[in-house]
Amino acid sequence: MDLRFTDDDEAFRSTVRAWLEAQLEGEFRHLRGCGGPGREHEQIEGRMVWERALGGAGWLGLGWPQSAGGRGASLIHQVIFHEEYARARGPGRIGHIGEQLLAPTVIAFGSDEQKARFLPPIGRGEELWCQGYSEPNAGSDLANVQTRAELVGGQWRITGQKIWTSHAHVSDWCFAVCRTDPGSQRHKGLSYLLVPMRQPGITVRPIRQLTGNSEFCEVFFDGARTPADHVVGGVGDGWKVAMATLAFERGVSTLGQQIGFANELDAIIAAARQRGADRDPDIRQRIADAWIGLRIMRWTALRVLSHGEGGELPPEALISKLYWATWHQRLGELAMDVLGADAEIVPHAPYELDPLQELFLFSRADTIYAGSNEIQRNIIAQRALGLPRSH
Repeated sequence: MDLRFTDDDEAFRSTVRAWLEAQLEGEFRHLRGCGGPGREHEQIEGRMVWERALGGAGWLGLGWPQSAGGRGASLIHQVIFHEEYARARGPGRIGHIGEQLLAPTVIAFGSDEQKARFLPPIGRGEELWCQGYSEPNAGSDLANVQTRAELVGGQWRITGQKIWTSHAHVSDWCFAVCRTDPGSQRHKGLSYLLVPMRQPGITVRPIRQLTGNSEFCEVFFDGARTPADHVVGGVGDGWKVAMATLAFERGVSTLGQQIGFANELDAIIAAARQRGADRDPDIRQRIADAWIGLRIMRWTALRVLSHGEGGELPPEALISKLYWATWHQRLGELAMDVLGADAEIVPHAPYELDPLQELFLFSRADTIYAGSNEIQRNIIAQRALGLPRSH
């Protein structure tokens, strides 16, 4: 993949940078750097307004085709936008799931009616989405989904439970994988449904995390309904569509995630210098290893993207979650060792964790959510290396 930037690319970078600086030094100054993993409780209402500002300026749906209401931006321009956004410390994207996961899935598999209904409000930053995949007995093992949907009188009637559902408490819609064939097993008989969240029959309960925040939720469906035509890709095609959504999740926005990681590493380096920990040879080596790990992540992500977005994931993509989750968890441990004994202290009222403490505590979940490390190793063994399935 050729990542040398042309004059046009650099002009685009200047446009992105100028817009972000104007907004984040102006009306949205108070949102700079807030939100993100472990801090999703911060400035919810303000970040919703920010989503609408992004949409109004045409920054949402950047990579969508123009026929779907997007800019049809090149991969390089998408890379530039996400990297500049992270460098500017733009607020954590509360509309990420709708724009980066659901929208590309609807573009690839949805009907014309679904595209007309769901893409415009996502592109304007007006409707928020959550992802209904995991269940108490179907986390990393998505094929074990038990939430049922039955077609009754022109509507799907949904019964079951989803868990670890990010932003469910503020979302307008959920894309949920449900079992629509009651006699089916594993990946067969599943369908990908679009379900309105604000209705009788849906109960959302935030889950208090180790950090004290509650960005994840459990969602109970007790006869919740959605129209019969709100199934993406056809009845029974849910597994194929869900896997495509996961492919989009490994898309260009991962490069922005890595710049966020770089910001965290910079904060650790600054703390090490302030406290004199940078003179410890072990700490210096671990900082160097973290820096090297970031470069490995970047080039791996670019190799994946060079195969094109969506569809079947290339083998390189199978290592990404396992690698970054383990790396990020070690980064949190490094942060605590740099802080030393102070890592155990919240010094004064209102006794909130500082960013490095939040990094450590939230990163403990990195190797579990979005596919546990154990499951990721099984996937690599079976799909990339061709090893037999374990009994």
